[in-house]
Amino acid sequence: MDKTQVASRFKNFAKLECKGSSDFYEFLSLEISEDGEIIELCSEAQNGQPVPNLLLGAVHYLLLKGKEHTLKEYYPSIAKEPKNMEGSFVHFKDFCNIYRDEIVSILKSKIVQTNEVRRCAYLYPIFCLIYSKVKKPLSLIEIGTSAGLQLLWDKYSYSYGTNKIYGDRNSSVLINSKIKGHNAPSFLYKYPPVASKVGLDLHISDLRNSEDYLWLKSLIWPEHKERLDLFERAAKVFRENPVDLIEGDGVTLLTDVVEKSPKDTAIIVFHTHVANQIPESLKYELIEKLKKIGSKRDVFHIYNNMWDRKLHIDSFINGVEYNHTIGETDGHGRWFEWNVDENLISN
Repeated sequence: MDKTQVASRFKNFAKLECKGSSDFYEFLSLEISEDGEIIELCSEAQNGQPVPNLLLGAVHYLLLKGKEHTLKEYYPSIAKEPKNMEGSFVHFKDFCNIYRDEIVSILKSKIVQTNEVRRCAYLYPIFCLIYSKVKKPLSLIEIGTSAGLQLLWDKYSYSYGTNKIYGDRNSSVLINSKIKGHNAPSFLYKYPPVASKVGLDLHISDLRNSEDYLWLKSLIWPEHKERLDLFERAAKVFRENPVDLIEGDGVTLLTDVVEKSPKDTAIIVFHTHVANQIPESLKYELIEKLKKIGSKRDVFHIYNNMWDRKLHIDSFINGVEYNHTIGETDGHGRWFEWNVDENLISN
């Protein structure tokens, strides 16, 4: 990417991702987009990475590690009474200059692997829908699993703006989300049966490793205390209920993992906010593999950020392909649309 592209990414990040969610990161991103020196610094990032998340995560990571600088006084995740963000950018730039070498090292070595537990809020009704149609246990395969926290969706409880609680009502993780639009999912009160779970990622984040754990915390935006709480609670649940996580290219490994999945189950391949990091050629390879698998078994593909920002579900039932757009979703799962019709899946 050239400097103009990087600057545009920060502007879009501020407008599309941060606005209404993080005033602090919206402010910093707009300032960064106009600063040639920091844009130049961002050229050190690995190809295919979402640069704004990576740079902001790198700075947050170093601050959480204990780097001394006035900048920390502006971070709600560090300061009890953070200073007004309008005075923060001069200190942000100074921090980047002082710790440039360490930031460059992070940009070159780490990748954005947000474990957004609240996205399970829209996965839960999708899995309920699939089970209600096919009446088979689910075999789950997550591409870009990071630390695997979304694979534990059946260990969490859910609330959607009413007094009803779904899922595991005894869970220490309660996920709240809102459903937009006129349609509403047909929830199952108890989660559908799960036959197997496998997570695939180029780099598995080990929650037992203090550095991995700190990096994942650093990717959570400074104001988002509820997100941090959900992450920490889910991490504890994962330690008590570990899942099989395999390091490697998810598209390459997919066929072999499917072949090892229990028979007479519905295969569900899913990934949320990951496909923007998948090369174009691999996206088409993934689609072709799923079609081939779908000629032999019932398979469902749940994804967003593949061709557009919306959430989709493609299915192959008895060898027949169906496609549906579920709708828009908030990047952190605070709300989602539900535009599913009764003909989404054929019995």
